[in-house]
Amino acid sequence: MTYQDFDPVDRFVAGTVGPAGQRAFYLQARTGPLVVTVGLEKQQVSILADRVNDVLDQLAPGAAVEPGEPGGAPEDTDPLQTPFDEDWHVQTLSLAWDEDRQRLVIECHDHDPDEQDDAPAEPVAPLAGNSIRVSLTPAQARAFARRSNALVAAGRPPCPFCGNPLDPTGHICPRANGYKR
Repeated sequence: MTYQDFDPVDRFVAGTVGPAGQRAFYLQARTGPLVVTVGLEKQQVSILADRVNDVLDQLAPGAAVEPGEPGGAPEDTDPLQTPFDEDWHVQTLSLAWDEDRQRLVIECHDHDPDEQDDAPAEPVAPLAGNSIRVSLTPAQARAFARRSNALVAAGRPPCPFCGNPLDPTGHICPRANGYKR
């Protein structure tokens, strides 16, 4: 069981490994020499990016400057830091706004923090299991969301009929009665 707190964080990005249609998605946090890479699903990356943008638009619209603009975080297009192994796979994500520090806080857990054993054998820390907590400035959070949305959109194009992802060889489209397009 490990818990890492990245406050402040030097770099927090979403990235992928593999070709479109077979990509594995990761979050990578780095502070100094400490790097943690966790696996997650494409939908989790997409939803996290959308919620980050929603929180910033509501609570810090002036401070959440787009990457590359004056006052914004630099645009990070570098790949994930390698070599790496997936430290663990994310089950639960949480998002919070720290009003006092004007920071967005993202927590990733490989367990459900609300679940508790009926009779733990020993005292359990509030964040038992594997967890990371990342504190981002509004500009860093906006840059993270922008990169994450671009990453999700870079996958396979959708079928114009059914919306399912197209493979390079086509797919069996349910709207075309199973015929390949």
